[in-house]
Amino acid sequence: MDKMADAGKRRAVFLDRDGTINVEKDYLHRVEEFEFIPGAPDSIRKLKEAGYLVIVVTNQSGVARGYYDIEAVHRLHAHLDAELSKIGAAIDAYYVCPHHPEHGVGDYRCQCDCRKPMPGMLLEAAGRFGIDLASSFLVGDNMSDVDAARNAGCRPVLVTTGHGGKHVDALPENVPVFATLKEAAEAIAAGRL
Repeated sequence: MDKMADAGKRRAVFLDRDGTINVEKDYLHRVEEFEFIPGAPDSIRKLKEAGYLVIVVTNQSGVARGYYDIEAVHRLHAHLDAELSKIGAAIDAYYVCPHHPEHGVGDYRCQCDCRKPMPGMLLEAAGRFGIDLASSFLVGDNMSDVDAARNAGCRPVLVTTGHGGKHVDALPENVPVFATLKEAAEAIAAGRL
């Protein structure tokens, strides 16, 4: 059956980028500075093999602040794609919020519905791909990821890489916590969440 014909029944794992897939580096935008968190590429492949769409949802306030342009973000994602393809893994789509309500420059300074914790990126992806948000996950390292998942109606998962370790004590008790994306992906793929 055509996957698009089964609209509303597709499951996704939304992934935050910085601190979840790659090592957290403030305002990362240079390909030469990109570094996967160990196990992340295999985790993405495992999620795909388990039948999930894998979609990156990332706040990029460095664009809003004028530190780099949106093309730098696209170049970094092309690099990520090229690296993943070497092991037979892939990202299905990237959603980027380039806005900031206080520190943005020009049109990028705005209150938007895509900047996490708002659910705009997830809702847009759900509409485009026919995703059942209630049976989908968002894995990230920030409270904004947890809140975006809840605001969109999908299940949040926190990883303690990146900034995640400092948010564990503030989590609602029903939010699962894993050390890395690798552990989270194993649990999701095995149906343990």
